[in-house]
Amino acid sequence: QVQLVESGGGLVQAGGSLRLSCAASGRTFSSYAMAWFRQAPGKEREFVTSLSWNGEMIYYADSVKGRFTISRDNAKNTMYLQMNSPKFEDTDVYYCAAGSVAYYRTPVSYNYWGQGTQVTVSS
Repeated sequence: QVQLVESGGGLVQAGGSLRLSCAASGRTFSSYAMAWFRQAPGKEREFVTSLSWNGEMIYYADSVKGRFTISRDNAKNTMYLQMNSPKFEDTDVYYCAAGSVAYYRTPVSYNYWGQGTQVTVSS
């Protein structure tokens, strides 16, 4: 089992940059595939990006490809989302999640979730 806590959200100007972190507790972080999802009020939770336990397999939603970068540091039990050149439409609550396979892009494929962190992009 793993507990996840996101941080780093806030207000950022369009075209700026922001880095989100997801800190995990438990000794099994390195065995999980990790992902970022986002959700706006009244909308379904949307896949953003994911990576495998060793960081070798990485997947991005088309909407963020080339702007966002996912990474992890297993020694620190932490995953990151570097958001470069964010757009107004990236405004959402961002959630980190842990699961077994990075290939999957649906929320039901991930077993553990953080509480979310709000990202607001000003235009």
